[in-house]
Amino acid sequence: MHRHYFFGYGSLVNQRTHDYPDGRPARLHGWRRVWRGTPLAPQAFLSAHQTGDGVIDGLVAAVPDQDWTALDRREMGYRRHSLADDVVHDLHKDTRVQVYAVPAENQHAQDESPILLSYLDVVVQGFLHHFGQEGAAAFFDSTDGWARPVIDDRTAPLYPRHQTLDQAELAAVDRHLDRLGVTKVPKS
Repeated sequence: MHRHYFFGYGSLVNQRTHDYPDGRPARLHGWRRVWRGTPLAPQAFLSAHQTGDGVIDGLVAAVPDQDWTALDRREMGYRRHSLADDVVHDLHKDTRVQVYAVPAENQHAQDESPILLSYLDVVVQGFLHHFGQEGAAAFFDSTDGWARPVIDDRTAPLYPRHQTLDQAELAAVDRHLDRLGVTKVPKS
């Protein structure tokens, strides 16, 4: 019997945002992360796209009884894609892994949608926990689409699965945004 897992590369890396079992680090070859605007929300979604030469770290976790319904609801606006040999993990060879990505029909043609800082904070917290400072830096470096504002909503988070970050985690996020020259704007 095949085991079914998802590959999370953003907020799903932060296990505080879900209760899917057997989470463990994995690596996806031939893909990069990208911020995508979508008509489904005023802020950008973190997505992934095939590039042929990209590599992104993330987390695989089990989908018990192949019940994708709740995860599909959480990842509304994304479409699941089966991964073959692109994902490297330490699971049994019969494990089936899928990844979520925003399909072309759910993307803005002219994309200037902002990133919610509370969303980014959750993602980076997960990377810090599983991959350390180097892994957090790699997250920023393996993600495209930073030429957009970041809405500073930390004091009143808009992201529904926001988390509390400690001072070191907050400083890591801010340091990488500064390094990339990303502009933070106050929430209006």
